[in-house]
Amino acid sequence: MAGAQQPGEWARHWSYAELPDLDLLRARYIRHTFPRHSHEGYVFATVSQGVEAIGTPAGTLHAGPGTVVMINPEVPHSARAGVPEGWVYDTLYPSAQVINDIAADTTRLRGTVGFAETAVADPYAARLIAEVHRAAEEGNALAADSVLRVVVTRLLTRHGTAFPASAPRAAGARDAARARALLESRMAEPPTLEALAAELGTSPFALLRAFKKQYGMPPHTWLTDARVRRARRMLDAGTALSVAATEVGFTDQPHLNRHFTRIVGVPPGAYQRERARTYKTGPEPPR
Repeated sequence: MAGAQQPGEWARHWSYAELPDLDLLRARYIRHTFPRHSHEGYVFATVSQGVEAIGTPAGTLHAGPGTVVMINPEVPHSARAGVPEGWVYDTLYPSAQVINDIAADTTRLRGTVGFAETAVADPYAARLIAEVHRAAEEGNALAADSVLRVVVTRLLTRHGTAFPASAPRAAGARDAARARALLESRMAEPPTLEALAAELGTSPFALLRAFKKQYGMPPHTWLTDARVRRARRMLDAGTALSVAATEVGFTDQPHLNRHFTRIVGVPPGAYQRERARTYKTGPEPPR
């Protein structure tokens, strides 16, 4: 258990060595709020107590027990408590490769697979997600891997789709993609919006509008999310917190701590300590 931010809150964000390319989060949040962010891979979450309010591009959804939340890669979303007592949930973060491999092995879906619905009532799949957590915590690699494949296949078969190939980008989308690439390459010392727009040959307002349309958030919000992603990869590799903070462009370690905790759900120190451990068995958080 790691990273409680308020009395009654707890969280554990970890990975199981026998299931590569999969992160796991079990937590209870009451006052914690996830700002708008996105993930490189997929999100499968199920609430066991309380209600989670998820902000999506289509509006706010409320997920309670028996609901499975499915979020595709790079889809911006936020989360907060939907009731005063907060919510308890189990979340799986599989990489795109994991999902595509399972889709190719067990379904007829090909190409870029994803989910057209964000939240579905599926108590059985919800129980399976919790079972993946339980098996991993008990060090039962065979069960964890098997149940993961069963639940992903079920969700793909019932709710999955193959998205069409991307159409050629319009000028605004191309400018947004170029701006994103420039921000990634200058993460520690990003330009102002005006300087970025001038370099791309457009206006600040046009770039701001195009970037938000393409990525679901303005450039400064996207940059904070990208900095946290890069910091996570550095912490995975064993980089010291203070070094990671300055290299990704945060002013200091407390600055990293604040944004990392808000987006990932646990403080970076707790996150890195979990990564440093070898999991065969482990303590189970409260249920």
